[in-house]
Amino acid sequence: MQLVRASRVIPTPCAPSRISSRILARGARWNSSNASGKTKEQSESKTSNAPPVSFWTPTKAVLVSAFAAGLGYGLASYNGTPAKPSTPRYGSTQDFARAITDLKALLGEDSVSTEEDDLQHHGYSEWSSLNAERLPTAIAYPKSTQDVSEIAKICTKYRMPMIPYSGGSSLEANFSAPHGGLTIDFAFMNKVLDIHPEDLDVVVQPSIQWMALNEQIKDTGLFFPVDPGPSAMIGGMVGTNCSGTNAVRYGTMKDWVINLTVVLADGSIIKTRRRPRKTSAGYNMTGLFVGSEGTLGIVTEATLKLTPLPEQTRVGVVAFPTIRDAASTAMQLIRKGVPVQCMEIMDDVQMDVINQAGGTGRDWKVSPTLFFKFSGTTAGVADSINLTTQLAQANKAESFEFAKNEKEAHDLWSARKQSLWSMMALRKEGSEVWSTDVSVPISRLPDIIEISKKELVDLGLFASILGHIGDGNFHASIMYDPKDPAELARVKKVVYDMVDRGLDMEGSCTGEHGVGLGKKGSLRKEVGPETIDVMRGVKRSMDPNWLLNPGKIFDHDDDGKGPGH
Repeated sequence: MQLVRASRVIPTPCAPSRISSRILARGARWNSSNASGKTKEQSESKTSNAPPVSFWTPTKAVLVSAFAAGLGYGLASYNGTPAKPSTPRYGSTQDFARAITDLKALLGEDSVSTEEDDLQHHGYSEWSSLNAERLPTAIAYPKSTQDVSEIAKICTKYRMPMIPYSGGSSLEANFSAPHGGLTIDFAFMNKVLDIHPEDLDVVVQPSIQWMALNEQIKDTGLFFPVDPGPSAMIGGMVGTNCSGTNAVRYGTMKDWVINLTVVLADGSIIKTRRRPRKTSAGYNMTGLFVGSEGTLGIVTEATLKLTPLPEQTRVGVVAFPTIRDAASTAMQLIRKGVPVQCMEIMDDVQMDVINQAGGTGRDWKVSPTLFFKFSGTTAGVADSINLTTQLAQANKAESFEFAKNEKEAHDLWSARKQSLWSMMALRKEGSEVWSTDVSVPISRLPDIIEISKKELVDLGLFASILGHIGDGNFHASIMYDPKDPAELARVKKVVYDMVDRGLDMEGSCTGEHGVGLGKKGSLRKEVGPETIDVMRGVKRSMDPNWLLNPGKIFDHDDDGKGPGH
């Protein structure tokens, strides 16, 4: 497998839409009628040796796999050598062609695409820290859990990798196709299936955007509080265990998923649990799939918790002379238990970038800035604002601004939501933005931000720092020329220095972007080889042919430790 930096080998996708016109036409017809590079091993592979499908049931496959794994481990242990699983063998070009034929027979010609622009769009991302050199072989557009189950059976038959795809907004090549295979795009599975307002939960499909979900349920007086980038969809949010600006009060994705419907590699369909908020029945299967990036199963439905909309929400913006002053204020607010809903930090570079991009309709003070949301009762919000003002003044705050109405709140908060887009808008032709995230215990956040910012300046890199300071997670967005080897080397150094610095502070290599292709080596440093081996064991038991999003989180063995480290 070869990896490339964004736009070094694969050009920027030429198609802005995620689905070709014929696929969209097919989807429109369907919706209107339903209103509610091969290896030697691959070249030598033969699908005719597989037992007939009627014989090779999922239950028999699991039993035979378990027996074979146990026998192999026992023999290896008896001989005094560690058991080493064989390298995954994927289908040949001919196998993949047969799979595509079967998929078209299953889903219809218009629901399977091999068009170049579709493959490019689903296999490459200008947002990603890196991209695989290969593109997917085909794209399938299922419309139901049963469709996904049948797709998985076909892919298992022909040993074709499967890559789930919802919003395509991830940043660590989480949906890339390093081994080719089939991308499963849930574009048509984007509905609210059921809502239980009296139980404060909702059942959704994977390709609904979180903002669209909140729009559809707003009349219930409830909302779903996890709020990453606007383009994020529920499937990818589950896959990466993402969070957003509300994390300081409402937590991350794992805190809001009640159960999942999941298609396993062999096409089996499972539900991780039932619908009560509380259970102590068996393993936490829901938690196993949240954050697994599609490597253990394909999520087709999710039951999510909802929470009441607060009585009042106010937005505030406070500027400081230094990044440490801003970060220290945030830490003191947390220690004092001030009930903020959101607490975000942006450095002076980021504020200047927002001014230059001009997307917010106003000029901002070019200083390190904290953005707040306060929510709750009217009296409670007023108390929180007073406490925040006092603490900010004690930390040399330069200016205060608090929204008086909803329009002012929207205008103030727009700067935070425009941050990454503003950086991308300032790119010169040929330049890229490397966005990375690290999380640390909240007490160490002022230290890691200050040290990392100094290194960025010392290395002469144009970069901004921003993040969810309330839960110890910060981001760096670094602009660079990928064709300048010296500059690229400096960027890689500062990114992995940030990660190592975070690990030294007992932090994590990623707070919300996920591991994907980009941070496999960093994950190994974070948890150690023994923990990675346990993760591998879980994957092998559920996906013995290594077909589900292969190459992500960790490699099949230790021969490939991932880029960067």
